[in-house]
Amino acid sequence: MIVLVRILHPNRTRFFFATQFRILPGNQAFSFEMAHGSGSEERFDDFYTEIKEIEKRDSVLTSKQQIERLLRPGATYFNLNPFEVLQLDPETPIEQIKKRYRTLSILVHPDKNQDNSERAQQAFEVVNKAWKTLENEVARKRCLEVYQEAKERTDQMILEKRKKLRKEGKHEAVPEDDPDKYKHAVYVMVMKLFADMERRRQQQDSRDQEERKRKREQEIEEEEDRKYQQEWQKNFEESRQNRVNSWQNFQASASTSSSKPKKSKKPKYASFNPPKIKPESR
Repeated sequence: MIVLVRILHPNRTRFFFATQFRILPGNQAFSFEMAHGSGSEERFDDFYTEIKEIEKRDSVLTSKQQIERLLRPGATYFNLNPFEVLQLDPETPIEQIKKRYRTLSILVHPDKNQDNSERAQQAFEVVNKAWKTLENEVARKRCLEVYQEAKERTDQMILEKRKKLRKEGKHEAVPEDDPDKYKHAVYVMVMKLFADMERRRQQQDSRDQEERKRKREQEIEEEEDRKYQQEWQKNFEESRQNRVNSWQNFQASASTSSSKPKKSKKPKYASFNPPKIKPESR
């Protein structure tokens, strides 16, 4: 007699054969059925490994630990992946994603962590951003494409390693043949791709910002030029009458001076009077 354990996990349902089992604390639900068959140490090891992973995952489901996880050094890099923020597999259905978001958002909500409300607010914003990303069908699809690309790149990397080993005449076994190491390699590639995507987004934002700044400066310059032209035109119109009056006064004075008779000028030297000669005295 062995036990067939069915784990009703929010992300997946799996069956494992085991010779012993125990109920774990936390939010996971379990149901148990009895079945006949031959035991398997390998299956039990897989079962026990997953149970320990669930225990480890549940152990951080406290408000303080979740806040520390979301704001730990380097968290900005890890939090680029919304599935990593919510601690979910990419295959998780949207209904389970929503449930997980609600649970996590309650844990880190500032009202529940008033002794550390500032950091709690930051963690809450991280969780909320992750949900907003996965809630959007287009954004969630883009994230799933990142996972798919990560797997393809990892597989390509493994093929290149095997090819190199074959060329060197060595055994073609690679570390990624171990499922755990393969999963880790995919995880690292996923993080790298999310980082690359964020870098491209920041670069595009920077270019857009520069373009907006350039357009704004151009608009300000055009506005100042338009104001200058309007001011010049206003001054020109206001001084028009003064110019007209000045011209009319000039014409009037010119006509008045031309109507007066011209006085004849006396010659400066009308006649020549020689100087008187003084008698010489001896």
